[in-house]
Amino acid sequence: MRKDLAKYIDHTQLKPDTKEEKIQQIVEEAKEYGFASVCVNPYWVPYCYNYLKETDVKVCTVIGFPLGSFSTATKVFETKQAIQDGATEVDMVINVGELKSGNDDVVKEDIQAVVKAAKGGALTKVIIETSLLTQNEKIRACKLAKEAGADFVKTSTGFSGGGASVEDIRLMREIVGSEMGVKASGGVRDLETTEAMIEAGATRIGASAGVDIIAGNKGTSDY
Repeated sequence: MRKDLAKYIDHTQLKPDTKEEKIQQIVEEAKEYGFASVCVNPYWVPYCYNYLKETDVKVCTVIGFPLGSFSTATKVFETKQAIQDGATEVDMVINVGELKSGNDDVVKEDIQAVVKAAKGGALTKVIIETSLLTQNEKIRACKLAKEAGADFVKTSTGFSGGGASVEDIRLMREIVGSEMGVKASGGVRDLETTEAMIEAGATRIGASAGVDIIAGNKGTSDY
């Protein structure tokens, strides 16, 4: 049962002070446990690709991270570069300020541009940053991601003071339906929480505590 959970987990290391030895550790752990992917900052994508290209473990990276308030052109460039470097999944942050301003068309166009840039090369996951949003804003963000053609909606960056909750996962699943993935990230550190997220509708878990989750231990990482 726990071994099966590995395929749900994006083994994550996104801290700004991450050393090469930590990246080496997570790729080795990903190979050993069979995680769905490693999720790293764009700089580390070529490194991870070189270590994982002969395995089933995917390389995931982040776009417009962690604030989301990058220009669309910058996000598109990041996406294309990441795919060129070996990423096959990209987790982009929406423009939260524009969503909160009611400029839904701007948010949708931003997502669409990244989806278009990634098409044929990578899955697109849309980080809506639930901790900064009202219930209505969460619903709108999920609908916009779906209309824009994204593959997943994702709760959080882990850098804005809040992470995933079962209630948010349940809401996101309700809004996007069965045809999209839902990723719970931020604060998922143990087996019990992971199983609760999956029960609520998550199809992917972003966590740096992947090994602890599989082992049934209580992880201590912030992400």
